[in-house]
Amino acid sequence: MLRKIIAAVAATTAVFTATVPMAAQAQYYGGRYEQVRDWRGDRGYYGDRGYRRDGYYRDRGYSRDRGYYRGDRGRCRDKGTGGTIIGAIAGGLLGHEIGNGRYDRGDGTTGEDVTANVRTIADIPQTLNGAVPDIFEVRGEVYMAKDDFTALNARLLAEADDPDKARQFANPRNAAAGSLRQKDPSVTAARPLRFLAHGWGEASALPADTQKGVMDAIAAWGLPVSDDLIRVDGATQALSHYRGIEARRADLPFDIDGVVYKVDRLDWQKRLGFVARAPRWAIAHKFPAEKAQTLLRAIDIQVGRTGKLTPVARLEPVTVGGVVVTNATLHNADEIGRLNVWPGDRVMLQRAGDVIPQIVENLSRDEARGNWPFPSTCPECGSAAEREPGEVDYRCTGGLICPAQRVERLRHFVSRHALDIEGLGLTHIESFFRDGLVQSPADIFRLTKDQLATRERWAETSASNLVAAIDAKRAPPLDRFLFALGIRHVGEVTARDLARRYRSWDALNAMIGRAIAARDEAVQAVGEPDEKFAARVAKELAAIVETPGVGPEVALALVDFFAEPHNREAVDDLLSQLAPADVIHETRQSAVSGKTVVFTGTLETMSRDEAKAQAEALGAKVSGSVSAKTHLVVAGPGAGSKLKKASELGIEVIDEAAWARIVAEAD
Repeated sequence: MLRKIIAAVAATTAVFTATVPMAAQAQYYGGRYEQVRDWRGDRGYYGDRGYRRDGYYRDRGYSRDRGYYRGDRGRCRDKGTGGTIIGAIAGGLLGHEIGNGRYDRGDGTTGEDVTANVRTIADIPQTLNGAVPDIFEVRGEVYMAKDDFTALNARLLAEADDPDKARQFANPRNAAAGSLRQKDPSVTAARPLRFLAHGWGEASALPADTQKGVMDAIAAWGLPVSDDLIRVDGATQALSHYRGIEARRADLPFDIDGVVYKVDRLDWQKRLGFVARAPRWAIAHKFPAEKAQTLLRAIDIQVGRTGKLTPVARLEPVTVGGVVVTNATLHNADEIGRLNVWPGDRVMLQRAGDVIPQIVENLSRDEARGNWPFPSTCPECGSAAEREPGEVDYRCTGGLICPAQRVERLRHFVSRHALDIEGLGLTHIESFFRDGLVQSPADIFRLTKDQLATRERWAETSASNLVAAIDAKRAPPLDRFLFALGIRHVGEVTARDLARRYRSWDALNAMIGRAIAARDEAVQAVGEPDEKFAARVAKELAAIVETPGVGPEVALALVDFFAEPHNREAVDDLLSQLAPADVIHETRQSAVSGKTVVFTGTLETMSRDEAKAQAEALGAKVSGSVSAKTHLVVAGPGAGSKLKKASELGIEVIDEAAWARIVAEAD
């Protein structure tokens, strides 16, 4: 199945991630636009999108994974320098002018309208050639060629009144990002932006049944597509194409960092499906990272929102892959010990995935010295820094008394992938916290125009805009609300899974209450070791949470967060200011709607994930265990204890063929 592969060149120079929800399927949310199509990157390597109707999920594309195009970095966060845009086609015309779509940049779920700026890009036609489907989303990358980037910096320098203060972009990616984000389209028009189409999203009809065929059709319509997009047979041809592109990498007009391989047949893509963040049918093959030597000036310690102490290397500025690097993460104390680095050492630096700076080697002479002394106290509040058994990270034990943790939690709460409150960045958070205006997330929603307008560098208009942006987030999606709380181990994917499982805050909160009660009532058996008791309790909590992808460690972290009185008070206070929106999951009416289904044994025509997705799309709940609440068991070859228990309980049991008929007969 995997022998037919598409190889596509990655163009990493492009700019800002942009999404274009089509008017017929977009929901207005807080001044931005939400799209309902799923958009996932490949497994951390490549950023092509998936197309599933289970919510539009942020792609991890181009910036951190370098696929054919760049996706959100926050994808890097600083994370926002991907360059994907989506253009809606209707009736052979592109974009906003006919009211059927808009070019947006954003985080993959919501986007800001950049239609006027995109229209200035000469590569993007307004009218397409030939027969075009009624509705078709073209996804592509805006970028700036290397020669154009050099010329732009030279022009900005020549036009500056003071050459020492002239605007100079660090690399083509940043230049393209800044150009696409301009409020004045005439500024964008003066910048040499280019475009390459790399894929598609929503479509009323597809012009072909293969990846290459659809891309050929997009090119025939008049949209630019990479010349290095080809169809190959097998790994040998794919690797040959990779090596050919690598050999001329330096001579390409834009920066790249790898090649992407995709399964060509679209029906196979659908069968292969997705993991949490990536399609199974696409993967990126990176080029070796560029390296450079520099001096390690100092090691600073940063305190995150969960109390994690992260060592950061302060470096003598050095250019790596066209980017000036001054800082690099050292991850943890073990990494410092492995490298045996001290301030003053010469180090070898590379940008992981051509994005994240990291030290890979200590070039200083070996000396008889110990490891750099990692601090035993928090540099922000002085509380003890401890490392739990089995973990590599030291964490501040100060909790909410630690100002760094409180500020970082507030910053996380308003960040792009959490509540995404526009205009409320780190500078304002720190200022409001320092002055006592905001001490908790709920305080953000208590800010008034009068409070803000009297502050230095604030005026009535800016104060009104921020208050309006805050008010627009009083009914956030449940998954964003949960992620915004900053619960340890609960990232975007886990928050989304919990939200889809429980659909409403009331249902989720009720489950948490049951889990807390179970934890408090657990009794350690006589002679049971502490670690074994803790593991047993965590496993029981995971069974109560009963959400795919949520294991004992995550379940324990979730319960511990809400069981902590200060956290519960903060959440209750926050809920007095906002109301998380229920999850609306479209399903088809079927014979299993509202019922609980269990799959057991070997599934021969589909994966377990595919079966689960089918059941949920039919309105069923999928469980991992058989009980009296189970309505149906789908049993394949090798079914064991679950099949036996179903028989004992008199639960209906069917085979995979019968399940396929249920799916086919659904409305």
